[in-house]
Amino acid sequence: VVNNYRVALIPGDGIGREVLAEGVKVMEAAASRFDFQFNWTEFDWSCERFHSVGEIMPADGVEQLHDFDAIYFGAVGFPGVPDHVSLWNLLI
Repeated sequence: VVNNYRVALIPGDGIGREVLAEGVKVMEAAASRFDFQFNWTEFDWSCERFHSVGEIMPADGVEQLHDFDAIYFGAVGFPGVPDHVSLWNLLI
């Protein structure tokens, strides 16, 4: 029986996207070596999203994460978006 882990990916902004992409490669290599699997679901919760729709994450964002085994979070922050806006909802 292969264990499957549901992981929510929240790359966020800037370097967070690059860091998560490389981290996923490492985690996939470990999964292959040790016979388990990841099921990834990416969320676009970022300052870029804030500029597009006026919110970092939807009102039910925390509820959307309940069924995941883990949350893999990158980084948030962007000039023009105050830290209390970019970080507050993501402090879960």
